[in-house]
Amino acid sequence: MGLFSLFGKAKDMNDGVAEARSTEGAFLIDVREPNEFASGPDAIMGHLLLVVTLTMLAISAVAVTRSAPIFLYCASGVRSARAADRLRRRGYTNVRDIGGIKDYTGPLE
Repeated sequence: MGLFSLFGKAKDMNDGVAEARSTEGAFLIDVREPNEFASGPDAIMGHLLLVVTLTMLAISAVAVTRSAPIFLYCASGVRSARAADRLRRRGYTNVRDIGGIKDYTGPLE
């Protein structure tokens, strides 16, 4: 669906994190590059950090089925949108790009 919903409202990072946490078996994955991760902000509590260049290999190692619920975020939402698209093209059927950590107001590690 891209960065905006059908009605033009930007997706809400906080809602995406809440949905990931309430979804059984979900993976909440940070796809920022190491230098972005190191320069902050910190990560969302309970995330997996997978560098986007390694995402496809790393996700196949943790998400054993292609229907596993996967929630991706990055710094701004651009990289996570690309990673979500790549995963969908590889047959993952339950992938959500929830945006950028810059828009998150919940607790961080």
